[in-house]
Amino acid sequence: MMRDMTRRGRKNLMVRNKAVLLTRDLPQKDRPGEIRVLHNFVRDSIRYVRDVRGVETVQDAEATLRLQAGDCDDKSVLLASMLEALGFRTRFRAVGFKPGHYQHVFPEVLFDGFWLALETTEPVSPGWIPRNIAASMILEN
Repeated sequence: MMRDMTRRGRKNLMVRNKAVLLTRDLPQKDRPGEIRVLHNFVRDSIRYVRDVRGVETVQDAEATLRLQAGDCDDKSVLLASMLEALGFRTRFRAVGFKPGHYQHVFPEVLFDGFWLALETTEPVSPGWIPRNIAASMILEN
């Protein structure tokens, strides 16, 4: 579902316009700057809120932009959609802290031949990965 939302989100005019607006003051072709600016925006300007108690929900990128809030999967879909709207390749990494149980997700972006983790729910820099991961699964976009 997240992959499909990202595929639709990258073509959404509101999502692309926001990505372009956020990166407009960067030098042309400043790919690391684009990643940094979009990551910082989703991490710092989109409020983390949990799902409704007992109900797993996923909202699309436009809904997250409009609400300016979402949980880890919502923020991940938004960031991946914005990055893909600017031509980047992304994927999702689902992780858990108990074997076989997945509790968290974050996007990764392909940059210079390496996948760079982009945690959006903690005040961390690109490349940071949570500790004590006992389960990990890659979801290609």
